Amino acid sequence: QLQASGGGLVQAGGSLRLSCAASGRTSSSYTVGWFRQAPGGERDFVASINWSGGRTLYADSVKGRFTISINNAKRTVYLQMNSLKAEDTAVYYCASKPGWTNVLVTASYDYWGQGTQVTVSS
Repeated sequence: QLQASGGGLVQAGGSLRLSCAASGRTSSSYTVGWFRQAPGGERDFVASINWSGGRTLYADSVKGRFTISINNAKRTVYLQMNSLKAEDTAVYYCASKPGWTNVLVTASYDYWGQGTQVTVSS
């Protein structure tokens, strides 16, 4: 089970840190991803990390601004979001899947947390 939190309202240029806490069994072979969905839009890939923390991947739109990290002791994945823009406004979801294949593909993730709203005012 995944629990996402940390969303809120922030001004453009500001920062937020999202958390995704995992309960139940986890495996170093699993991947955790962050996705986002704006009103009327598709659920898009944002970033992913494997539980060992050795591999990360970012969408081009957030590269250099967002950082995904993991605290294995707390079984929590973080998404640090800096230099936020109005177009980052969306509901953010975390999800997990076995392995590192197809990490960009929404449908390849089998466990999803509830979303957390991020609103960036311009």
